[in-house]
Amino acid sequence: MAGRFGPARRMGQSVLTLGDGLSKRRGGRRIAFMTEGIPITRHPAPPEQVERIRAAVREAEQLNDSRLARPEDAEGLYALFSEPKVNAPIYSLPRPLTVETVRLFIEDHVAQQARGEGLLFVRDTGGGQIMGYSDIQVWPEWAAGEIGGGLHPSLHSRGTGTQGAAQTFTWMFEALHLDLICETASLENVITQRMLDGMGFHRKGQVTSRRPDGTTRESLVWEMTRQEWTASH
Repeated sequence: MAGRFGPARRMGQSVLTLGDGLSKRRGGRRIAFMTEGIPITRHPAPPEQVERIRAAVREAEQLNDSRLARPEDAEGLYALFSEPKVNAPIYSLPRPLTVETVRLFIEDHVAQQARGEGLLFVRDTGGGQIMGYSDIQVWPEWAAGEIGGGLHPSLHSRGTGTQGAAQTFTWMFEALHLDLICETASLENVITQRMLDGMGFHRKGQVTSRRPDGTTRESLVWEMTRQEWTASH
């Protein structure tokens, strides 16, 4: 997790990677999954719920103070991703990091939304400057989702991380009709570990995070059900 969710974040979401060329997969883009094996809990959702989730993802336009990312946001989002405190701990950013790969990253998320499987939001303060982003992965077949993101370093350490995370988790359960939220954090990311533990998320074990360049990192996994979240928040 990053930004409002703590200083480090790794996601199980699909990410765009560029090598000598783009493989012919998902519209010509090469897609790599950062972590296999999440969510840990997998209860097949009824077909009508699956379609309801996909429809909600396709219709989503706003997340708190953030809007959907557009291809023309590439330069602003590239500037945010280029901040060392933003890109260093996050495994799901495009590699190599260029304006073009960020544009393709955005376009891939547009395609994910069309399938009802993912969303990319940006916090736009105007003038082309992007101050934060939220990247949501949805598994409609399991009524589950995961979120990661980051904030500009100038917004760090303001004490709003837990509050912002709670608002976003509530939105995911209510607006996207999810039954489960799965989150991950590196073994060294004590701040996020404490936050998730403190919010009542249940530790579910450990998985391997894999970057597009092949390097790996062990990550802890947490989960929270809709019923548990509603009862405690």
